Amino acid sequence: MPLTDLTLDECLAYRPEPPPPADFDAFWDRTLTTTAIATVGSSARLTPVDNGLTLIDTYDVTLPGFDGHPVRGWLRVPAGTTGRLGCVVEFLGYGRGRGLPHENLLYPAAGYAHLLMDTRGQGWSAAPGATADPASGDSGAVPGFLTRGVDSPENHYYRRLFTDAVRWTEAARTLPMVDPDRIAVTGFSQGGGIALAIAGLVPGLAAVMPDVPFLCHIRRGVEIAPEPPFTEIARYLALHRDRVDRTFATLSYFDAVHFAARADAPALFSIALMDPVCPPSTCFTAYHHYAADKKVEVYPFNGHEGGGRVHEQAQLDFVRAHIG
Repeated sequence: MPLTDLTLDECLAYRPEPPPPADFDAFWDRTLTTTAIATVGSSARLTPVDNGLTLIDTYDVTLPGFDGHPVRGWLRVPAGTTGRLGCVVEFLGYGRGRGLPHENLLYPAAGYAHLLMDTRGQGWSAAPGATADPASGDSGAVPGFLTRGVDSPENHYYRRLFTDAVRWTEAARTLPMVDPDRIAVTGFSQGGGIALAIAGLVPGLAAVMPDVPFLCHIRRGVEIAPEPPFTEIARYLALHRDRVDRTFATLSYFDAVHFAARADAPALFSIALMDPVCPPSTCFTAYHHYAADKKVEVYPFNGHEGGGRVHEQAQLDFVRAHIG
């Protein structure tokens, strides 16, 4: 597999300044305030499930997300947990759903609470989902989610999804088995982009771990990525030639670079130099703009799988250092 983008030295020197919308902060303040009002008095509902395991307990979680829409996921904790644990909140890659109760055991096996959010409307690729998207936009979208509601930021799919993720992270702080001061967020690809959004929208996190993050420097990703999902936008604009400016204006409200610039928690990034899905220069743009302490693991000869199991060890070390 060849390099898909710039060399490492070029990526380290590549420091563009994609401008955020003038009302970026006001847009997100308004969005989150509206959802807080719509969900006032509500909380996460936990239902124990039989996962067939002896050492880990699993709970089916449901809570109201954007506009009160129900969002589901899993909470996994070491069996018999009675005290408060550090918690890793995880967001999923593009197309994945929450899967089955006995999956994704790394963090509870390491002694942490693990709160995994399902992704509204997704769950078609590698794992089934359980969360619908009742407010899917009507903008002539091609298959996928990047162009759903692309006519305006208010209608866009990722407004709903990022709001779900804020609610999910805030809910972690209210769970009886979670220490609210020891919460890390993480995710792979799309999940990494969501983790960066949460880093910019939810203050006071203990750690952030974006793994080969998607949704960074979106315009460049659309212009150079040879594989989906960024190609959805290129296909859309190849048909709707008159919508280029409006489309990128909408997407700028969901670019992880702008959230990274507002982060206050230490971060561990991973970036792969042969990644055809999330080109490394896009990920490095978010890394360079990240406003808090940060480090990056670079995998020169890997594609979108990034560091895989090797990087999981780096993440465990990072979590241990920041949430105990």
